[in-house]
Order: sequence, then structure tokens, then C-alpha cells
Amino acid sequence: MSKMQEKIAIYPGSFDPLTNGHLDVIKRAAKIFDTLVVMVANNQSKNSLFTIDERVTLLEESCACIANVKVSHFKGLLHDEVRHQNAVAVIRGLRAVSDFEWELQMALMNRELDQDCETLFLMPSPKFSFVSSTMIKEIAKLDGDVSPFVPPIVENELKRRLGKNCDS
Repeated sequence: MSKMQEKIAIYPGSFDPLTNGHLDVIKRAAKIFDTLVVMVANNQSKNSLFTIDERVTLLEESCACIANVKVSHFKGLLHDEVRHQNAVAVIRGLRAVSDFEWELQMALMNRELDQDCETLFLMPSPKFSFVSSTMIKEIAKLDGDVSPFVPPIVENELKRRLGKNCDS
């Protein structure tokens, strides 16, 4: 009798910074797959606030209580990582219709590059459907309260990075 193949999925993103919307998708995808590999992308076209290593650390600490989640990073083509990780699917979050067109194009391109590269779209819970990393950075830069939108460790790192008072 052969052992069933482990179902591995990859959730790629810049996670700059990690939001509660990302965590919502991570927790839900982790319930579906045996292993979820959260991959921090090295997107040189984006001006990142946090380094890749910092983003990996924030993810590892924020996901520590989810046993089947692994965190890593990659540069290059996603479909190469899918093969390398022996993944059966790519997870992508969709917040709004505006996300759909770009995500659809990416999913179709990944499938064109590798016919076995399936993409599954998950919508975050409604309370996180409007949250984006870009908005979080802007709120934090203007000394606004980001605590409802990010894990506490991310809030503290945003304040530290932007020179804000951590006691407020």
C-alpha cells in the first residue's frame, strides 16, 4: 500500500509588512493543506520597508503557533519554487475585484509556464478585505494606529522602523 502524497501549497507575497489579512489567509489555507509554505518574494521593483530576512522573521514569529506552516523566501520564477517545494497549489488572496485581473493574469501565466501549477484564490474575512500593506505603511508613517490590522510584533517593528513611540 503506497503512502498518499503530502499536499503542499505555497503562499507567495511580499508581506511588507505582514497584515492580519495575510494571517487570515495563512490560517485558512493551513487547514486545507498538509503543509503551507509561506514564501517571501524578492521583488526588486518594490521599495520595501523591511528586508527579506526581517519579513521572514516576522512571519515565522507570527505563524509559530500554526504547526504545518513553514516560512522561506525566493527570488526568480514562482513556478520554479512550486516544483522545488513539490507543491500542488499556489494560494493567492483576493481582497476586491481590483485584485482579480492581476491575479488572474499571474495564475494563467504560471499555468502556461507549468501546466501542473494550480492557483487557488482565497478571500480574507470581511473585516480584513480592505487591508493592504501599502495602506498600513502609510497609516504607520503618519503615526496612526495600525494595531487592528497587523500582529503586535509587526506593529512594534513598524514603530521602531519609523521612529514612533512604542508606548502610544
